Amino acid sequence: MTMKLGMTFKQRDILLVPVPFTDLSSTKQRPVIVLSNDRAIESSPDLLVVAVTSNLLFANDYTVEIDSSDIENRLLPRKSVVRCDKLYTISKDIVLKRFNRIRQEVFLRLIEVIKKLITPAS
Repeated sequence: MTMKLGMTFKQRDILLVPVPFTDLSSTKQRPVIVLSNDRAIESSPDLLVVAVTSNLLFANDYTVEIDSSDIENRLLPRKSVVRCDKLYTISKDIVLKRFNRIRQEVFLRLIEVIKKLITPAS
């Protein structure tokens, strides 16, 4: 299954994509959030995304917890964790579905955590 023709993307979109297991034996559908800015989205066949999981055991210094109040339409089945330490580049062609978007202030928190992740340790 691939994305529907004409599907467009914006920064902060929440998408459903097939993500391979680390041993590449199969894939599982997982939500991700688009990090790419709108200019990059228009000029590339790929998207930079960050992983989302409902498994709160993954919470650490490089995650951001989100719930329904952090989503534009307030529809999030359960509290989740954005794994800022799990960044992927994916082809737009593999996107299965677009759900909604995270709110701007939450996106800015994600960016701050990503900055912390890549800042040299002192």
